[in-house]
Amino acid sequence: MKRLEFLKQEVETLKAESRFIQPHVLHNAQDAVCNIDGKEVVNLTSNNYLCLTTHPKVKEAAIKATQDWGIGTAAVRTIIGTTTMHEELEKRLAEFKGTEGALVIQSGFTSNTATCQSLMTSPDDVLISDELNHASIIDGGRLAKAKKKIYRHSDMEHLKQILEDPEVRKARRKMLVTDGVFSMDGDIANLPAIVELCEKNDCIIMVDDAHASGVIGPQGRGTVAHFNLKGRVDIQIGTLSKAFATIGGYVAGTKALKEYMQSVARPFLFSSSHPPSIIATCLAGLDVIYNEPQRLQKLWDNAKFFKEELKKAGFDTGASQTPVTPVMVGDTLKAKKFSAMLFEEGVFALAIGFPTVPLGKERLRTIVTAGHEIKDLEKAAAAFKKCGRALGII
Repeated sequence: MKRLEFLKQEVETLKAESRFIQPHVLHNAQDAVCNIDGKEVVNLTSNNYLCLTTHPKVKEAAIKATQDWGIGTAAVRTIIGTTTMHEELEKRLAEFKGTEGALVIQSGFTSNTATCQSLMTSPDDVLISDELNHASIIDGGRLAKAKKKIYRHSDMEHLKQILEDPEVRKARRKMLVTDGVFSMDGDIANLPAIVELCEKNDCIIMVDDAHASGVIGPQGRGTVAHFNLKGRVDIQIGTLSKAFATIGGYVAGTKALKEYMQSVARPFLFSSSHPPSIIATCLAGLDVIYNEPQRLQKLWDNAKFFKEELKKAGFDTGASQTPVTPVMVGDTLKAKKFSAMLFEEGVFALAIGFPTVPLGKERLRTIVTAGHEIKDLEKAAAAFKKCGRALGII
């Protein structure tokens, strides 16, 4: 159609700026070693932290739920899309997070946007955000009617200045939002300092634990449990698409928060509910997390091994403290070349460039899982060294 002819030029512009994205294609199940674009590779790009995508108990739960409940609910949660399984999952997620209640929302992204939009409803409110927060938090801030204040990444002195600003002090309502684990750098938010500052300044605290739930803290309960801050963080956001290996998100907090969100949160109100098979896999995933602690231990053992191999080779892995380990390159084209060379060596590690990360901070982001064996990680480390030397990165 002629009215859309302009898109051809937009695509060419994206290509010229190295921002054009062509999705890679899986040819079998998402796993630690799998077939991507027709080639078997060590997969260092998936969020499948605990390798639950192929766990027999989780698959069996999905099959049984489909047989018992059908393929979907064909309704939004507030009409007739809430099953007894949804209620059970919310009860168990609240227990997992140590909160009064939890509300399952249709995606992790919309869990953040819904919460920011639903709580920050006036120009007299202030939303305070770490500069490296996830895109869903940024978009949530755009949808909120509140004023926005951005503090430098993990800079507690800058945050203190914002909280003590007279304009912020007189706000009707103020809320700080931070990632628990930052998805591009793998570092952990300084939650103890954040909690102390926010308690002194009567500020709501919201933590997005997308990359922490199932990964950080006792039994993978997240950053709040990791820092022993139960009862001191108002809102915990989680995703079901990473360690839980399926799709969706949730908001955990007080009983009143759940009741309020299920009445006003637009993504929850106007999106169809999860199919029963999805809810069943999450319930089964919780059972695995509780009953197979060796998976979490193996995840961290693998992360430590691979991180040490990269550092010994001379790579800059930034401030990572988690299984998310960046390999800093500093140039978009070189990062893409690095990724392509690794793929030829049988290792898949995706290049991340601007605007996902700032200019000069381009990198390869690697994520190890509980499914990797040491031989997989040795192969990956050897490929990184070979290609890194060829490109002059080390």
